[in-house]
Amino acid sequence: MRNFLPLLGKELRALFYSPIAYIIIAVFLLLMGYSFTLTLFLNKFATLIHIFFQSAGLLLLLIPIITMRLFAEERKAGTLELLLTAPVRESHVVLAKYLASMAVVLAMIALTGAYGIVLGMFGSPDWGPIYSGYVGLVLLASTLVALGLTISALTSNQVAAAIVTIGISFLMWTIDTLAAMMPEGLERVLISLSLLAHFTPFATGAMYTSDLGFFVSTTLLALFLAMRALARR
Repeated sequence: MRNFLPLLGKELRALFYSPIAYIIIAVFLLLMGYSFTLTLFLNKFATLIHIFFQSAGLLLLLIPIITMRLFAEERKAGTLELLLTAPVRESHVVLAKYLASMAVVLAMIALTGAYGIVLGMFGSPDWGPIYSGYVGLVLLASTLVALGLTISALTSNQVAAAIVTIGISFLMWTIDTLAAMMPEGLERVLISLSLLAHFTPFATGAMYTSDLGFFVSTTLLALFLAMRALARR
C-alpha cells in the first residue's frame, strides 16, 4: 500500500492533468444531453433506458481512447522499464492504471445522473431500472477499461491499441447476433460471451448474478492478462 498510493496518484494526475480526459467527458455529456433532451421533451418518455444503451455504445468508442496510452505511451517513451525496475509489483502498476481510468469513466457516468434528477422533477420515473442501468454501465465500463489496459500492455503503438480495443469491444458487444446461425452448443457459447446480452437485463431493470459474475470475471481475467504481459516483458 505504501508504494501503491503514490502510483495511483501519479496515474490520476496523468489523466486529469491531460485535456484528453476533459474532451472525452465533454463529448460524452454533449451527445448524451442532446439525446436525453430529444427523448424527454419530444417523445415525453420518462425513462433512461435509451440513454443507457446509447451510453454503452459511446463507452465502446471512448474508453479505448482513455486506455490506449496507459502502457503503450510509457513503453514507447522507455519509461515503462524504468517504472518496472522500481520496487513495485506488476499488480500494483496494473491496478493503479485501472483505478485511475475508472475514475475518469465514473465521472462521465456520474454526471449523467443529472438526467435522473430532471426526470424526478418533471415526472414519476420507475427508479428500479434507473438504478440497475447505472450498475450495468459501471460493470460494462470496468470490463472495457480492463480490456483496453491489457491491449495497451501488449504494444507500444497507441493508435493500434485503441483500434484493436475498439474492434474486440464491438465484436464482444455484437457476437450474440451470430448465435442464431450457429449450432446449439456454439450458440450458447457466443451468447455467454456477448456484452450486449449481459448488459441488457441491467438496462431494462433486471439484475442477475450470472450477468454480474460475467462482468466481474472478465474484468479480473483481463487484469490478470495485463499483469502477465508485464511480467513477460
